[in-house]
Amino acid sequence: MTDISTTIDAYIAAWNEGDESRRRELVSRTFADDATYVDPLVSSEGTEGIATMIGAVQQQYGGHRFVLAAGPDAHHDCVRFTWQLKDPGGEHVATGVDFATVAGDGRLRTVIGFLE
Repeated sequence: MTDISTTIDAYIAAWNEGDESRRRELVSRTFADDATYVDPLVSSEGTEGIATMIGAVQQQYGGHRFVLAAGPDAHHDCVRFTWQLKDPGGEHVATGVDFATVAGDGRLRTVIGFLE
């Protein structure tokens, strides 16, 4: 099983990756093939769908970056972590808390996001 910190670092990197091919690679490495992602604004299923969804979010928030703000905190197959979205000048514009379940191979099976 992959260390959960490494998985969450790859998750944040996928949200920041502008190159579509590299983003799809990161998503495939980070999410189980049958993974689901839901938050108040978007949702998707499977690695292709999640990679496409992330690309659409990047287009909407061009130049913004996600950073890990707290965590990950994990037990059993569950993990939670807090992230922040920063604008191109580095100013904090949003915070969220994600709760996830982890598959046996260390990839994320489900991610449920909440905006603070």
